[in-house]
Amino acid sequence: MYDKKEKIYFHNVRKELLDLIPEENKNGHVLEIGAGEGNTLVYAKENGLANHIYGVELCKIENSNQTSELFSDFIIGNIENIDLPFEELKFDVIICGDVLEHLVDPYEVIDKLKKHLKDDGVIIASIPNIREWRTMKTILIKGDFKYSDEGILDKTHLRFFTKKNILELFENKDFNINKIISSNKDDALKYLKKLRPLKFLSRFFFEELFTIQYYVVASKKKPNNKH
Repeated sequence: MYDKKEKIYFHNVRKELLDLIPEENKNGHVLEIGAGEGNTLVYAKENGLANHIYGVELCKIENSNQTSELFSDFIIGNIENIDLPFEELKFDVIICGDVLEHLVDPYEVIDKLKKHLKDDGVIIASIPNIREWRTMKTILIKGDFKYSDEGILDKTHLRFFTKKNILELFENKDFNINKIISSNKDDALKYLKKLRPLKFLSRFFFEELFTIQYYVVASKKKPNNKH
């Protein structure tokens, strides 16, 4: 199915995810799973956000940055089926931008990535939120769980998450959630927060209804912080 995707699907620079790299993790070793054409990593390298860049992508994309000399390594393969040829505790940052929902077992992949992440490193991920109100309207009111070529019900999505499930995905694998941020840029949520009777609800309920995806920054729990 991925060979039928428009090239733009693999092309975008995920600046919103790079902006989440903590200051102390910048200019180190950065790995991106689902790296597409490699443009996000090349941007990170050229703008002082990464010193060494490594990518993994399911398919080869001709005439793209996948073959750029800026890469220390770029691997073509399914992250679920390959052993990463990297030493343990290597990476300061591992990026999973809209990739975990495409996997058969994202929990196992988080485990696989964890051993290659430095103890003070972070995983930065973006994950669609199926509880978004338009999606719920289509499912609950129209009774239609129809897949599409893109978006929350992308036909290549194998897993679906709400905010609660995203938290569980990482916390069950001994990660702390440093940040979880709504991608919402709509004024509707800001307006609802101004209404006093809805202020509490807007934070804990409406936010999720207006969120298309969540951005997560997660770090390993320290051995004495697992209880």
